[in-house]
Amino acid sequence: MANLQHQIALVTGATSGIGQVTATELARMGAHVVILARNAAKAAEVQQEIKAAAGHENVDVLLADLADLDQVRRAAAEFNARYPRLDVLVNNAGLILGAERQVSPQGYELGLATNHLGPFLLTSLLFNKLKASPAARVVNVASTVYRMARPDLADPQSTRSYDALAVYANTKLFNIMFTQELARRLRAHGLANITTNALHPGVVASSFGSGANGLMSFFVQLGRPFMISAAKGAETSIFLASDPAVASTSGGYFDKKKTTPVKNSFNTPEHARQLWALSEQLTDTKLLD
Repeated sequence: MANLQHQIALVTGATSGIGQVTATELARMGAHVVILARNAAKAAEVQQEIKAAAGHENVDVLLADLADLDQVRRAAAEFNARYPRLDVLVNNAGLILGAERQVSPQGYELGLATNHLGPFLLTSLLFNKLKASPAARVVNVASTVYRMARPDLADPQSTRSYDALAVYANTKLFNIMFTQELARRLRAHGLANITTNALHPGVVASSFGSGANGLMSFFVQLGRPFMISAAKGAETSIFLASDPAVASTSGGYFDKKKTTPVKNSFNTPEHARQLWALSEQLTDTKLLD
């Protein structure tokens, strides 16, 4: 087990599933863990569970719905005011929606807002705290479902054609492309003290996907007997957030703690730059230009 004494870690989506396991294990390694969650009551309950498991009191809560960019800004401002640096950022939160297209408070398609724009903005707003760390890590939880992605950057809000599984696949590919482009820009700016990697956690038996219906619901129910535990699913997130073996690795996509090629024809450097520019535009932020 790595020693994360004196490190500060922020984990999103940490009140259930692999996010909760990740936050708990980082706290058990000695990290001061901040969980970002939507539900105050659930967050308070999980906070106490993590404290008990870790044997220390350094577990804090930030409240924000990642789909609401104003809430992300408020939570980031609160973090920036309270903490001197950020050593580990785990962008774990994500969702699959139902058959009806929904929008965020800013009017963005809800899957895009939650799975990509929220994490992009959060990373951007916390970037100076990451730079303040001697060795910061940004871990982005993606999914092998990215292989099904067929994004259209001319219609990122899925206004012409909406499908919940397509949105999920597209945003998981965006998580990987964000990771790769962030790694490229970190290298270009000579910022060797920050690394970033993405991962597939495996198909986890949790409440994730419970809001899906139609074909996605069918696949979730069909596959449930073959799904892995949240503890097993969190292993690669924890590995990338803490293990010395990947301290200098950046821009990778991992499955079962091993680097894996990204196989999707949309994943090109030019598309990554376009996605980055679009993300900056939609979130009204600038990151490593």
